[in-house]
Amino acid sequence: MLQTRTASTGREARALIRKGALRHPTSGIAPGYVQTNLAILPMDLAFDFLLFCQRNPKPCPLIEVLEPGQFEPRSSAPGADIRTDVPRYRIYRHGKLEAEVEDLKAVWRDDLVTFLIGCSFSFEQALLNNGIELPYWGTDQNVAMFKTSIATTPAGKFGGPMVVSMRWIPREKVVRAVQATSRFPAVHGAPVHIGDPEAIGIRDVGKPDYGRAWPSKAGDVPVFWACGVTPQAVATASKPALMITHAPGHMFVTDLKDEDVAAL
Repeated sequence: MLQTRTASTGREARALIRKGALRHPTSGIAPGYVQTNLAILPMDLAFDFLLFCQRNPKPCPLIEVLEPGQFEPRSSAPGADIRTDVPRYRIYRHGKLEAEVEDLKAVWRDDLVTFLIGCSFSFEQALLNNGIELPYWGTDQNVAMFKTSIATTPAGKFGGPMVVSMRWIPREKVVRAVQATSRFPAVHGAPVHIGDPEAIGIRDVGKPDYGRAWPSKAGDVPVFWACGVTPQAVATASKPALMITHAPGHMFVTDLKDEDVAAL
């Protein structure tokens, strides 16, 4: 499988993305740096979405919220430009995916509010350090993600199903995986479900809603973490006039280190 890790820091990753040299999923890019999901909404919807994130901290843990019209994440990535520094964006209008684009300059408006939401790619180094294999890590491939029957807590105009990411974990290492990821609540933390996929509404783990299915090995257990793609499922369900997101797996890489957001 193609190994594509080409950046060792968040700043290097963003520079590659900005010049169009990195357009694939970002798992394994800039190891040790916090990656975030992206949701951008008009100001008149921003309070409802902020409340939605506060009520749903597992799928939507906030790393930073920008002022209306601001495109530089001054706390998490000074000098970055949220309009250009994500490998691929999605534009939803009234709940429908309208386009997938490589930058937002043509659609940017002064009333847009950006939400940076923690991403599970940020705790993957902890899983690797515990001897847990992640076959997509550092390649041009993506993790498997699924819509579930787990309902989010509604807020204002927003509500819908939780999305989860799934990783196959050897049975003897499930406890270690839970312990390792529990240290990182700002990037989804511990799993929301372990075992039977149908218990959370997933009929076939071979057919993810987003990303790619990966084969299991003997003794592997499916483990599910809350996922920051949840706002995209919520956009489909709630039908806001406009929501801009990242393409699943194509994250914004910050200058924060994983340990900066780890619980003591």
